[in-house]
Amino acid sequence: MEVGERSLEVGVLLGALVLDLAFRELPKALHPVVWMGTLASWIEKRTLPGKGPVRAFLTGLGLAVLAPVGFAGLAWLAAAGLRDLGPLPYLVGGALLLKTTFAVKGLAIAAGSTRQALESGRIEQARFSLRSLVSRDAGTLTSTQAGMAAIESVAENTTDSCIGPWLAFALLGLPGAVAYRALNTLDSMLGYHGRYEYLGKASARLDDLANLIPARLSAILMLGAGILLGLPSGRGWSMVQRDRRLTESPNAGWTISAMSGLLGVALAKPGHYRIGDGLADPDSADIRASLRVLYASAGLGLPVVTGLSALRALWWQ
Repeated sequence: MEVGERSLEVGVLLGALVLDLAFRELPKALHPVVWMGTLASWIEKRTLPGKGPVRAFLTGLGLAVLAPVGFAGLAWLAAAGLRDLGPLPYLVGGALLLKTTFAVKGLAIAAGSTRQALESGRIEQARFSLRSLVSRDAGTLTSTQAGMAAIESVAENTTDSCIGPWLAFALLGLPGAVAYRALNTLDSMLGYHGRYEYLGKASARLDDLANLIPARLSAILMLGAGILLGLPSGRGWSMVQRDRRLTESPNAGWTISAMSGLLGVALAKPGHYRIGDGLADPDSADIRASLRVLYASAGLGLPVVTGLSALRALWWQ
């Protein structure tokens, strides 16, 4: 690729970020992530529990492999077509497509809705708003637990909804970012215990693998953000060292424990883990602080991923 083409790759990423911060999400009928979820739901309804765990696992394995590959293939075709039309169509169309793979502003809006509900004492509204943030049952959460869930979601989605798709784009282009989002969507829908355990097992394990590097990079960026924001990054690092293994996921504990230490609050999922034990319980103000960490982490991550994107383009020159 020539220098202009390398700049174009960076322009796609920057354009996608501008679109994310300036506009709302696409309508559901036009959003690729919704299409991914619809596919997963269609497969799930046809994988009857009575057919046994082996069939469920094999179906889930096929879904976990073929769905990301299929959507990545479509993204490759779209990118190739846009390139044939010229630099401007690729820049605009690529930015629109990449935008669908992450949601920094959307995450902040969702967490902000929970914060506002808690501040006004509307616990039922706070529980309802958590439906767009967490997969756990929020119907019985206390105000403190709802605040914890919101902060944990911001921490974990610093990887899933920001750094992860950006890094996938930087290393593998638009197909990589789309494949990452497809796999992450499958994991969020199916990758947990209970009814979907065997159907979602492959998605969960592959998502764990895909996030090994992004989660650790996100934790480092969060600690760097803490320095910029005047938060105790030393305590954040200590909490990462102490509590990162408490979550079942090999990745979620990194960013959750970093956020716990930075904010000086305990973060817990009832019946599963308590990160930051010994620290104070969070309040609604800590949700606002977690969003500052999110935006600062994204700001620090942007030059990293744009640099990697330019290097990728240079590699294929």
